[in-house]
Amino acid sequence: MQRSKAGAVDEVGTPTQLQSTLDSLEIIPRPRIWSILGAIAVIVIVVGALWDVITNERFGWGTVLEYLFNPQILVGVGLTILLTVVSMTAGILLGVVLAIMRLAKNPTYSAVARAFIWFFRGTPLLVQLIFWYNIAALYPVIALGLPFGGPSIVIGEANVLITPLGAALLGLALNEAAYMAEIIRSGIQSVDEGQKDAGRAVGMTESKLMRRVVLPQAMRIVIPPTGNQVISMLKGTSLVSVLAISDLLYSAQIIYALNYQTIPLLLVACVWYLAMTSVLTGLQGLLEARYGKGFQPRRQRRAKVPRAQDTTDAVRT
Repeated sequence: MQRSKAGAVDEVGTPTQLQSTLDSLEIIPRPRIWSILGAIAVIVIVVGALWDVITNERFGWGTVLEYLFNPQILVGVGLTILLTVVSMTAGILLGVVLAIMRLAKNPTYSAVARAFIWFFRGTPLLVQLIFWYNIAALYPVIALGLPFGGPSIVIGEANVLITPLGAALLGLALNEAAYMAEIIRSGIQSVDEGQKDAGRAVGMTESKLMRRVVLPQAMRIVIPPTGNQVISMLKGTSLVSVLAISDLLYSAQIIYALNYQTIPLLLVACVWYLAMTSVLTGLQGLLEARYGKGFQPRRQRRAKVPRAQDTTDAVRT
């Protein structure tokens, strides 16, 4: 018995014969009985749980359908969307400014941004909302002027200027800005320094370099966590119910305080939150696909394996 240079046994023969032998072998998949049994068990448990939820009359599905498109609920949905859009927009814009200040070479800018982020990330959102709602206790009159007792211009009373809705927007936006600043900072730092050097080499100013080169490339890193923040903001707006603002949750609370249908009205709120979250998740996927172009791995074409008969025919010819 002799062995070839490739280690193939002469009983098998040339590589062509070896390929032919391998192709003739029957591939028998490994038994997956435990995997199949596990999947069946999971399906039975999930279907059983769903059946129990659907057939349990205490959930009050009839009441859920009755109030799902109630005008008061729809107004609450609209206000929830408004709070989310305005707070996230303000939070992102302020977050960009804070992130740039945080990375600035000027120590004063960096220190102020660090202090802002530290304070608003370190205090609960509910506390911030209540604080801004009661800001009139500290500053009954809001005025603009010079510090240390200098001249000032009175704008108005705090109770009039800062309404519950204004306090809610203020608290949500400032809190969100602190988180967005850290997300945007990580995106900016992910851009290769060579890209910045190339921009400076063609004569771009620092602001133009940031707008044209750094921020567009940082979006690929920033968008996924920002999508999570938007969804968290959507659900976090329910905290403004403590300020008696008629968002989705507060509207449901008002209704079930009158008809005592607590669980069905909470389910109505859950259905709307899930629907809005699903829409936002789809939009996040579209944005990720748009800004991820050029960074996603391309599909590699599988090399065509010649069949044994084709190889034999080629050798004969």
